[in-house]
Amino acid sequence: MRLVKFFYKRRQRWGILEKERVRFLSVPPFVSIRPESKIVPLRNLKLCAPQAASKIVLVGLNYRDHAKELNMKIPEQPILFIKPASALIGSLDTIRYSRSLGRVDFEAELAVVIKTKAKDITPQQVKKHILGYTCLNDVTARDLQAKDIQWTRAKSFDTFCPLGPWIETDLETGALHIKTSVNGQVRQDSCTSNFIFNINYLVSFISTIMTLSPGDVISTGTPPGVGPLQHGDCVEVEIEGIGVLKNYVECLASPGISKDR
Repeated sequence: MRLVKFFYKRRQRWGILEKERVRFLSVPPFVSIRPESKIVPLRNLKLCAPQAASKIVLVGLNYRDHAKELNMKIPEQPILFIKPASALIGSLDTIRYSRSLGRVDFEAELAVVIKTKAKDITPQQVKKHILGYTCLNDVTARDLQAKDIQWTRAKSFDTFCPLGPWIETDLETGALHIKTSVNGQVRQDSCTSNFIFNINYLVSFISTIMTLSPGDVISTGTPPGVGPLQHGDCVEVEIEGIGVLKNYVECLASPGISKDR
């Protein structure tokens, strides 16, 4: 089942994707799956980032092939950082950044959306707390990441967390093909079988540190091949069994000055 979040009559609503149509849900899917009779063509809807996040928790260096690429030691425990919810945008939205940031990179990631409150859960308990999976682009101001001791500033700019296009609830995540294309050229190409820490371990580990709430997002790290984005680019994160998260890129002359796409 694919769950979508969208704007309808200036409100955000949830629905179930049925081929090229969306069936409305009467309540958010974290509460219950309650389909309505109302159905609207997908092409008539503006998709939102499919979440209700109080926080977005991301994992650094979680692909063995990425660690090899960087000539870095395999971490003994997950490396965690957080993006604010204000960084979220949906598929087909525009990533905007100031040219003063220098290099801005794409990072394709498989993301987990939490269904029910989770605290101090075991790996064996994780599955019942997961609503489903989606694509995430961990956009990063690389010059700032290198300059700062911690990564908050480099990762947290508005529009730096594209998420979507929808949540896939039925997915085996052990060996999913994941890739990034920029203007149709493949830049990242790997498989989740290269994970250092699997999803059950990650969610359990994070739940021992912070309470996970319905709608929270956990992103599982990026494979090798990260690289820069330029003004006018079209960047696509594609994950097997989910779909394609597509975004455009706009470099601003200065912060806050932009022409809507």
